[in-house]
Amino acid sequence: MIRKNLTKNDIIKDLTLKTGFPFIYSKKLLSDLIEIIIQNIKSNNLILKNIGSFKITHKKERIGRNPKNKQEFIISARKSVSFGPSKKLSNQLNEFL
Repeated sequence: MIRKNLTKNDIIKDLTLKTGFPFIYSKKLLSDLIEIIIQNIKSNNLILKNIGSFKITHKKERIGRNPKNKQEFIISARKSVSFGPSKKLSNQLNEFL
């Protein structure tokens, strides 16, 4: 089944079906995995072999505009996470499409 958006519950259900683990165990497993990934991204760049890399990017303060009324406001400086896929993942996706 192809879905456009996956929720955590969708991933937990798929994990439960494929592994036979109980739903609660799968939920804990996914939560722990996400927590580990977030901690590693915060400490430095995270590179997952054959998948890609996560980097923290710093965005500067800038002026934004409300599209409805054209009113300007300041968007504060912030950190953002960017993902770059590995060549292997990109090639596999391009073969699939």
